[in-house]
Amino acid sequence: MNRLDNKTRVLITKLLVEGNSVRATARIADVSKNTVTKLLVALGEVCSEYQDKALRNLPCQQIEVDEIWSFCYSKQKNVPVSMKGQFGVGDVWTWTAIDAETKLVPSWLVGDRDGYTAGAFIKDLASRLASRVQLTSDGLKLYVQAVEDAFGCDIDFAQLIKQYGGEGSNRNPETRYSPAVCTGVEKIAVTGRPDEALVSTSYVERQNLTMRMSMRRFTRLTNAFSKKVQNHAAAIALHFFHYNFCRIHSSLRVTPAMAAKVTDRLWEVSDLVAMLVAREDAEEAEKGPRRTRNKPKTNEGAEG
Repeated sequence: MNRLDNKTRVLITKLLVEGNSVRATARIADVSKNTVTKLLVALGEVCSEYQDKALRNLPCQQIEVDEIWSFCYSKQKNVPVSMKGQFGVGDVWTWTAIDAETKLVPSWLVGDRDGYTAGAFIKDLASRLASRVQLTSDGLKLYVQAVEDAFGCDIDFAQLIKQYGGEGSNRNPETRYSPAVCTGVEKIAVTGRPDEALVSTSYVERQNLTMRMSMRRFTRLTNAFSKKVQNHAAAIALHFFHYNFCRIHSSLRVTPAMAAKVTDRLWEVSDLVAMLVAREDAEEAEKGPRRTRNKPKTNEGAEG
């Protein structure tokens, strides 16, 4: 099997995690677009599998959750009739959680914005925590049932509801794409006894910005959206691996994974590529050596 050399793989990975599009990465690395996409999907699988195993029994105490919108294949209003209702076509939501102290992202899930996905996301988050935590979400009602099903009474859960001022449809060009102005905040205790001073979604909302800046397919008002939801999920897994293990957080001076005691060292992109190479070697070893058919012998010197 033909493989890219590791130096090129590291270059492509660095370009992707720094917010370059697939096409831009292909031009800079001097490879084909399909090559970049295949590597992205392979890296995404490795990142997802590793973090699923490593992010367990976490000592987090203060968790914030949110959901961020994107789309795949086409905008929801442009989805063909034959594809309506198909997951991964149109609106796609990424549910994320972040620890306010270590800035670790322990759980995320790509899906719809519905009760089923909310329940699956919160159950996955609960399975990764070592002790009781304080949890804050926005005012989305889906969280209430999801948190009750996953945690029961063993949690301090509050919702932060923000009120925004509307400027109508006559917004000028300077403010048309700006976020609405927050005019008020209401903190509601849902379960347990959450500390009102710690009820916040600021860190998870900042993480949303980091996602939009670090993954080109999340940037608004462009044509860099994901064509396939599988590629979308792979890019997200790669992003969170780099964010958790490789990127030093400016306020912590270590990576989130180091702050949460998940790892004791700073990971490099080359370490991630090495994980992928080890996986490929293991898969090839399982398949065994390739067998080639013996070509029929011919006696070219024989007559008649």
